[in-house]
Parts: sequence; structure tokens; C-alpha cells
Amino acid sequence: GGWRIVQTMGQRITKLKPVGGFCAETGGAITLFLATAMGIPVSTTHTITGAIVGVGSVQRASAVRWGVAGNIVWAWIFTIPAAAAMAAVCYWASFILY
Repeated sequence: GGWRIVQTMGQRITKLKPVGGFCAETGGAITLFLATAMGIPVSTTHTITGAIVGVGSVQRASAVRWGVAGNIVWAWIFTIPAAAAMAAVCYWASFILY
């Protein structure tokens, strides 16, 4: 799965060149350091994805494949309730099994 994620981030959202990758990583790192210093919990994956979209949109808005970026955002939105539902099922099953 790792290579698929790298390919999606670096080629499917927008075509990253080395300088764009450097800027995205630097911007993401600064964001993470600032959030950590302020005690704000953030996701590294969300941060770098936002930085990559930012690099692509600075080139031009049409450089970003907004459909791919939208699919990623929807996956993030559905992950939280799905994880909550699975945790509830496991919790319920633990009472039945013990």
C-alpha cells in the first residue's frame, strides 16, 4: 500500500517536481512544528496532502485534480464514523464473549 499512497500523493493529485516536493515537505513540517508547539493535534497525512494541494494550486488551479483530492477528503470524513462503529461492535462483542 505504501507505493500506492506515494503515487497518489506525488502523481495523481498533481504532478510534483522535486522543488514542489521540497516546498510541500517544508511547508508541512513547519505546520506540524507550529501545531505541536501550540498543543494542537493534527494528522501528518492531512497536513502533507494539504501542502501538496497547495503547491499544485499555486502553479494553477487546473494543475490539481480536484476529483482525486475530493475523494481523499471524503475518505477522511467517513473514516471517523466507520472507526467508531467498528469500536462499538468490538465493545459489544466483548460483553457477549466474556
